Amino acid sequence: MSMDDLQEPDMSGKVVVVGLGVTGLSVVRYLCSKNINPVVVDSRSTPPGKDELLESFSEVEFFFGEFNKDKLATAKQLVVSPGVSVNLPELSYAASQGVEIVGDIELFARDVDAPVIAITGSNGKSTVTTLVGEILSRCGMKTGVGGNIGVPALDLLETKSQVYVLELSSFQLETLESLKPVAAVILNISEDHLDRYENYQAYIQAKKKIYQHAEHCIVNRDDKVVAALQGLTDVAGFTLSSPEGKDFGLKHVNGEDWIIRNGRNIINSHELFVGGLHNVANVMAALALIDNFDLPEDTVLDAIKTFEGLPHRMQCVAIANNVKWFDDSKATNVGAAEAAINGLANNIILIAGGDSKQQDLSVLKKPVNDFVETMIVIGRDAELLEKACEGAAEIVHASCMYDAVVKANELSKPGDSVLLSPACASFDMFDNYMHRGEVYKDAVKAVLA
Repeated sequence: MSMDDLQEPDMSGKVVVVGLGVTGLSVVRYLCSKNINPVVVDSRSTPPGKDELLESFSEVEFFFGEFNKDKLATAKQLVVSPGVSVNLPELSYAASQGVEIVGDIELFARDVDAPVIAITGSNGKSTVTTLVGEILSRCGMKTGVGGNIGVPALDLLETKSQVYVLELSSFQLETLESLKPVAAVILNISEDHLDRYENYQAYIQAKKKIYQHAEHCIVNRDDKVVAALQGLTDVAGFTLSSPEGKDFGLKHVNGEDWIIRNGRNIINSHELFVGGLHNVANVMAALALIDNFDLPEDTVLDAIKTFEGLPHRMQCVAIANNVKWFDDSKATNVGAAEAAINGLANNIILIAGGDSKQQDLSVLKKPVNDFVETMIVIGRDAELLEKACEGAAEIVHASCMYDAVVKANELSKPGDSVLLSPACASFDMFDNYMHRGEVYKDAVKAVLA
């Protein structure tokens, strides 16, 4: 039966879903399919997914409002959504009373009966997850792709796939213990989500859990943090330099860059539809992740060459007067913006700014100095960005995204690239990074018309 929001249900001995939204609803669907009738709690008075919960799961009890630590401590198990910190006092107290705390990926791991490829990283994980899924599907394998993007992991179990490809966030990895991926990768690690973690090391440790039971560990040799991780087994890597051993790497031949392995040319980087060196690294990561599957190479390479990338991730949205306009709104942290700048590597007019999330913005100064002609700053932390990159490039302030695009158009000259790669979250000015990217694309279209 349904509850009214003021009456708090009994949680004693029950499975409690903490946090609704897309993930919470997927957990409710999964538990109900197993004939487990959970209780749902959310600190928000009107969480996303409330209407669907009421309509489709009228028998599920719920309470929306401040968490009751004493009631949570009586539960059998708390299934915590990624958006809810397990370090909240109410959850910490429940854990101290012996309540098991898991996430949706842990439930997935306990039930899945097919190989899993697991992908995380501060940047690029959605691109690599999608690319790996497309390669496997093109090769004829029934493939379930999701997790932190697209379809929630527990919903994927309904497809009975031959292989699952999961993007995993640090928040999902926090509560994960049982997953045994056939291959796992940390693409890179840069300062992110420091508003949630106690410090940078805590964030790194959360990411590292993806390797805990992995059969094959794939590492980015060019990322100092990832390359320095200890205790990994069956390690293979990728690098934008000359590779060693069974690693994938890059070789410069007659003015062209080739992805190579074991001295053999595999694919010319100019054949890739997606641009930027960081996307070359993403392709190498994908190749390493599928290396232990017996797949036809011609089909694999065809899938890679035709892969168009994802919206708001280094997407070329316009070319006019020999100026390329790139939408990289997904670059919500410094590491992503750094990769985008280094990937284009010449004549850049950069649009950046937003909510910096307490990151060390000074990391941007070197790539800005090397490749950016003018930096147009917007949003709440525009002055922090200006201070961090002072002296590295000309810095111009803009009042809004449209103003930034107008200024970029006025400043650009043939051969330049205008790059929206904010290095910051979007919530100071936009609904999310997708909204920010769409506003940018609309502004570019209007200004160039």
